[in-house]
Amino acid sequence: MQTSVTTIEKFISEQENRYPDATGELSNLLYDIALAAKIIAAAIRRAGLVNILGSAGSGNVQGEEQQKLDILANETMKNCLSHTGRVCVMCSEEEEDIIPIPANVDAGKYAVLFDPLDGSSNIDVNSAVGTIFSIYRRVSLEGRGTVEDVLQPGCRQVAAGYVMYGSSTMLIYTTGQGVHGFTLDPTIGEFLLCHPRIITPRVGRYYSINESNFGRWDKAVQQAVRGFHGDRPLEMAGKNSRYIGSLVADFHRNLIAGGVFMYPADTKNPRGKLRLLYEAAPMAFIAEQAQGSATDGLNRILDIVPTALHQRTPLVIGSREDVGYVADTLRRLQVSPRPTGTLETSVL
Repeated sequence: MQTSVTTIEKFISEQENRYPDATGELSNLLYDIALAAKIIAAAIRRAGLVNILGSAGSGNVQGEEQQKLDILANETMKNCLSHTGRVCVMCSEEEEDIIPIPANVDAGKYAVLFDPLDGSSNIDVNSAVGTIFSIYRRVSLEGRGTVEDVLQPGCRQVAAGYVMYGSSTMLIYTTGQGVHGFTLDPTIGEFLLCHPRIITPRVGRYYSINESNFGRWDKAVQQAVRGFHGDRPLEMAGKNSRYIGSLVADFHRNLIAGGVFMYPADTKNPRGKLRLLYEAAPMAFIAEQAQGSATDGLNRILDIVPTALHQRTPLVIGSREDVGYVADTLRRLQVSPRPTGTLETSVL
């Protein structure tokens, strides 16, 4: 009988002990996020019993319909982070502006950004959803945090991760020292180490993309996807198609088994659909730490300097050689990036 387990607290503590100058603040901030994840997971498990399924009858800053669980997850994240003294400012996909910490709380040295409930359109059909988070060291010198603290390129992240609420609840995170995964054991209320130092395969088994948008993509993107179909065997072996419609769920499967997730720009979303700060940048940090790759089709996601809180970007992320194949295809067909990271066909 296996009795030796490693909790997330023990694991982070052991990692921290490797650095003599560590203060423990980042570790405690990760514990705060783990607590929020437990609360959200409990709410999702009971959602059908306590009337928190369905639409909230309101929209978020993106103009998208909010679900009741969107609001619950957003408030949970804020409540678990705002009174700790470890955070100077927060930013949520669900809110238009930065979220200041209360005036009676000391400002900490970290800025936290989050998508509180990714894939919420899947809630009512009991499919996987998730929470994505990103942590930066503050750059403002004093007082409350400012927008400057959150408008930083992804390469400056000190930690990022996601929580997937599915058949089990999993927390995946990186602090720049590899990617590690934990599963919540509901019988003891602890996240237990299950995937130490995740390395994603260089070539994946799956491709994940919403092919109902095929007619709105430019010809270069269409050709890259046809390669994944198996139509260009000299360039790329065909893959199996898997698409859930939740970035967390699709990315997690491809991270473990190998594959590529794509959400390119199209005629309906010429600047891309996914949010740079809340979705693309944290997932890109994780992908690179797992020896994968993440681009807007051509440019490294972590190098993009954001100019707006809710900036959007195309995203190609996953196994390194698969992401590289997409970039090679776009370059060959003379696709050039826009300043925002959006792709534009110059000669087709």
